[in-house]
Amino acid sequence: MCGITGWVAYRHDLTTERDAVAAMTETMVCRGPDAGGSWFAQHAALGHRRLSVIDIDGGAQPMVAARDGEVEAVITYSGEAYNFKELRAELIRRGHEFSTSSDTEVVLRSYLEWGAGLVDRLNGMYAFAIWDPRSEELLLVRDRLGIKPLYYYPTADGVLFGSEPKAILANPLAKAVIGAEGLAEALSFVKTPEVAILDGMHEVRPGSLVRVSRSGLRKSTYWKLEAREHTDDLDTTISTVRELLDDIVARQLISDVPLCTLLSGGLDSSALTALAAKSLDVPVRSFSVDFAGYTENFQADEFRPSPDAPFVTDVAEHVAADHTNIVLNNADLLDDGARKAVLRARDLPISMGDMDISLYLLFQEIRKRSTVALSGESADEVFGGYAWFHNEQAVNAPTFPWLAMHVMGNVDRPDFLREDVVGKLDIGGYIQQRYAEAIAEAPKLAGESGKEARMREVSYLHLTRFVNSLLDRKDRMSMAVGLEVRVPFCDHRLVEYVFNAPWAMKTFDGREKSLLRAATADVLPQSVVDRVKSPYPSTQDTGYDSALHDRVSALLHAGTSRAFELVDPDKTRSLLDRGSSIAARRPLEVILTLDGWLSDYDVRVEL
Repeated sequence: MCGITGWVAYRHDLTTERDAVAAMTETMVCRGPDAGGSWFAQHAALGHRRLSVIDIDGGAQPMVAARDGEVEAVITYSGEAYNFKELRAELIRRGHEFSTSSDTEVVLRSYLEWGAGLVDRLNGMYAFAIWDPRSEELLLVRDRLGIKPLYYYPTADGVLFGSEPKAILANPLAKAVIGAEGLAEALSFVKTPEVAILDGMHEVRPGSLVRVSRSGLRKSTYWKLEAREHTDDLDTTISTVRELLDDIVARQLISDVPLCTLLSGGLDSSALTALAAKSLDVPVRSFSVDFAGYTENFQADEFRPSPDAPFVTDVAEHVAADHTNIVLNNADLLDDGARKAVLRARDLPISMGDMDISLYLLFQEIRKRSTVALSGESADEVFGGYAWFHNEQAVNAPTFPWLAMHVMGNVDRPDFLREDVVGKLDIGGYIQQRYAEAIAEAPKLAGESGKEARMREVSYLHLTRFVNSLLDRKDRMSMAVGLEVRVPFCDHRLVEYVFNAPWAMKTFDGREKSLLRAATADVLPQSVVDRVKSPYPSTQDTGYDSALHDRVSALLHAGTSRAFELVDPDKTRSLLDRGSSIAARRPLEVILTLDGWLSDYDVRVEL
């Protein structure tokens, strides 16, 4: 995993812009702490920061392919191609010669062989840019599910791009400006494809290409979910899911550096840990996160019926894992340095509060002992695990189901913004517009109706919107400490197969994630097989909420916070008058995030 950035300018000599490109590349050091490099031509400059995972001694970037002294293509690449060994063998049969054993060179030579069509052959998570000096064209590519981020910013004569907004913003041509649409997106918990929140900036849509040439910028899609008839019976479906998982996990265990799993004691992470333990010749290394006193004082709610720790212990003992539990306290979660690092990692005014902080701190500790981690992220979106998948009111609501269940509070009716800002944003209207767009593009199977048709739509919403928020969070928090996190459940073969399995089959035992449970029950302790879904933990210590209360009170008292360009002081006082509670946590986290982001990034608000 790495950080990539670059600049294409058709009316400018970029060999004179080494300092600017160096500044852009320098912002990616957290993503690639092991090495860095840049490549320049008159109209293109590529920057790279490397996290060495495959072929540690080789694979330096940007990587150049040349013939007879003439450059054919240059790549700056982030990610992993899990089928690179098969592709390498095929390319050798086609006459290609390799000087490294890295997957980067395989991707580069795949471009020379198949052009942009190489994307149809890749299995993995990736974001990369290829400059072709023969055509003077830049190709930007993002993986099918959007596991790895890639942003771009069109300019008068080309484009800036980077793994994160900060790389683009380091160039003087890019301005940090947010308008009404960007702010509505940031506050709505929707994650619209291509929308990057800042004016003029865009994300490459998952499963898409962006081509930049002298004639302009062109976008195209190379992969999307499609509705297909599922003809396998239940037993065949369960065995196919297991076969896919066995292959996926085996592929994603390939690494030249220490590797581990993230273990929460839930079905998803436990299944991955158990399957990894079967594939490895040594005990699987695993990590979990917990809060001081959390298990002893745990209070169940509608989303979290049980604490993780007892189930983590069961799995670790069952598979004989080399397990480490990272225990955090309020001082850790409230540490100014950690919170600033999280804001810097996020880049944008998006926050999941203590869940971001704890994930960052977990990854920070893991990075001391491992460079690669396998995560159970996206299994809930693929197999239908969240509570709102199984809540008729949420499923049938004319909006995103997670918003109908108020997972992040009443986001369409923020109770802390100034009235003039509320009117300009119309967050409720924005959400409905984005929901309508998503439903309109959802694939439909001929003859499918009723609940099956609706659950296909709900699955599509999760696989193209909800999961992107969580993948982005996972990427930002992990790469902020130079940890590569792999997400086996995002393998597009598995996603395509399960997406088309009927909902009745996905819930055949009357539970959530029935197919995954049946496919992996033989490698799991019974306690985990029987466990009800419980999301990523959030501290229940009211001392944390009291501290948030005090920090927002301090902002009010100082009267200099830029957050109050958007936030109403009187409404904020009313929030504080309600006292400290977990229910009142999110708006306070948002206010603190806005304060830090607007100031640290010197953002201009134009509503």
